[in-house]
Amino acid sequence: MSRAYAQLPQTEPVEITPPKRRILLVDDSEEMLEILSLVLEHKGFEVASAASVNDGLKLIAAERFDVLLSDLHMPDPGDGLTVVSAMRHSNPQAVTFILSGYPQMENAAKAILMQADEVLAKPITPDLLVKAINDRLSLGAHPIQEKTDVSTILENETAAIISNWLQRVDAEPEIIRVRLTDAERSAHLPELFDDLVARLRHPLALGTRARRSLASEKHGLLRREQGYTAAMMVEESRMLQVSIFEGLQRNLQSVNFSSLLSEVMVIADEVDSQLAQAMTSYISEAKADSRPLEA
Repeated sequence: MSRAYAQLPQTEPVEITPPKRRILLVDDSEEMLEILSLVLEHKGFEVASAASVNDGLKLIAAERFDVLLSDLHMPDPGDGLTVVSAMRHSNPQAVTFILSGYPQMENAAKAILMQADEVLAKPITPDLLVKAINDRLSLGAHPIQEKTDVSTILENETAAIISNWLQRVDAEPEIIRVRLTDAERSAHLPELFDDLVARLRHPLALGTRARRSLASEKHGLLRREQGYTAAMMVEESRMLQVSIFEGLQRNLQSVNFSSLLSEVMVIADEVDSQLAQAMTSYISEAKADSRPLEA
């Protein structure tokens, strides 16, 4: 038995070649695609390329990749963010890079909020590009952060949004000629935010009128007593919406983008509805006190 075993032919160990890492290049410059493809294929990567955002999205949906390397501007600012977002949702394990020229770096910073793993400044040498890809592959992709609904963000950001709004109001000479303390000027906002959060969590059917807000009606009466004009009330409401949307922008990294558009529409509709109700009571009070109604 041992002699037969000893006489078996010796076999050489089989060397298993690991599969090539797959890279998706997305850039609207055919020249850039050709150059990067040649560089990366020479370095041992398998490369697929797309000359538009739509072509990139189709490849992401149909195939698996280890790396995404996308230009930021194709041809519109931020196009690369769309591709990054799609890859992060379709294949969270893939590492993602944004390429951006220096003048676009401010916009490129948004790529971090969209969970791109790195932003690379153009021009970049082939050696540095390959090193960045290999280094990130060894680390792996950043984990996808848990998403937060807009209502929770508004709850957490209420104080900061009101503070931002007060700063905007204080910069408007026409409004601050009505002398009020910050507490008096913003007294209506906590209830308005409560109503916003409630409506976001319990959405109305499409086409349904917003609920009646007693707080808004009271606010309209109070603003009339305080000496506001109708134009001042409209401007305050406009600045409130800007402050709210800036609060959301500060939290883009945690926003659930799948519902963001509809929730922004709800916010705008609710704020406008409350303004309309406040204006109705304001006008009613104007008729009762017989003072002239100023635009």
